[in-house]
Amino acid sequence: MRTTPPFRADHVGSLLRPPALLRARDDFAAGRIGADALKEAEDAAIREVVRAQEEAGLRSATDGEFRRDSWHMDFIYRIGGVSQSKERIKVRFENESETLEFAPPGLRIGERLRLDETIFGDHFAFLREQVTTATPKLTIPSPNMVHYRGGPASIDPGVYPDIEEFWSDLSRVYAEEVRRLGELGCTYLQFDDTSLAYLNDPAQRAEIEARGDDAEHLHLRYIQQINAALAGRPAGMSVTTHMCRGNFRSSWAASGGYDFVAEALFGELAVDGFFLEYDDERSGGFEPLRYVPPGKAVVLGLVTTKRGALESKDDLKRRIDEAAKFVPLDQLCLSPQCGFSSTVEGNALTAEEQFAKLRLIVEVAEEVWGS
Repeated sequence: MRTTPPFRADHVGSLLRPPALLRARDDFAAGRIGADALKEAEDAAIREVVRAQEEAGLRSATDGEFRRDSWHMDFIYRIGGVSQSKERIKVRFENESETLEFAPPGLRIGERLRLDETIFGDHFAFLREQVTTATPKLTIPSPNMVHYRGGPASIDPGVYPDIEEFWSDLSRVYAEEVRRLGELGCTYLQFDDTSLAYLNDPAQRAEIEARGDDAEHLHLRYIQQINAALAGRPAGMSVTTHMCRGNFRSSWAASGGYDFVAEALFGELAVDGFFLEYDDERSGGFEPLRYVPPGKAVVLGLVTTKRGALESKDDLKRRIDEAAKFVPLDQLCLSPQCGFSSTVEGNALTAEEQFAKLRLIVEVAEEVWGS
């Protein structure tokens, strides 16, 4: 039995927001309730969803990211020196039946980066108080997302005439955030990252090249940034990274196996485990897992969060066996392929279907690895 994260049965982080919480958010936006009433609604929803995770048999629990609009920008905009820009970033998402356009605000780095607060520190403190039997897990965007979202154009050259100073400040800010989270008792931290998965897609690399970045080597810089952020992490803190190809209203933004980044990613990234999207053919095969060194956990995201239909236990076990041809079974774990609600809108399934999938993951993990 694994005694430290990631666990044999685990999950990525975000969960579908319950109707009462969505109503409270709408009421707050319309000025019908104040911040205190919104927080009360969030607290109540988080208590309930933590209890549901424990009842499903999970050994880790998150707050479902219930206090956020999105998995990454709520964090990034709270970094000192980062602000919303007037421009919109257009992201094209696809699913089996349609194409969606997501156009959130961009970001602007107009001052030297700094950490003015322990970002989400209050979120974690509340979660830790509510969790009784599970390990509290905090998810934050990786440092790469600060750069990948806007690229060089988002960085004021008057603030950072030397781009190396930007990278240095970014690492320093994240290292301090990790240190502070450790002081709050965080023993399970996850860096969520789409960049290292997107860069496997030739179309995404073409876009990166067109904006002036070195698309062929950017993943090496990003690995370096995460490692710098974690260089002084507290003893006893397990850190994972989750990589996906987009997750918005059951749609995706990129495709391609992990082959392009695999050797450097698995061989050099200083995390304890990799949450990997593997719910369909868009993620490629398991062959890149041959680069995973001993001691690193691979959390196979075989259960999709994009549809409500429940996977077959036999199919999941067969795919675990296939992955075990490239990395030892003892290094494998099981999870959903992504969060259920990376943005407040959520994916196209019900709360009942969501928790049925989490229970399925626990049951399969027990049958494969034992309780």
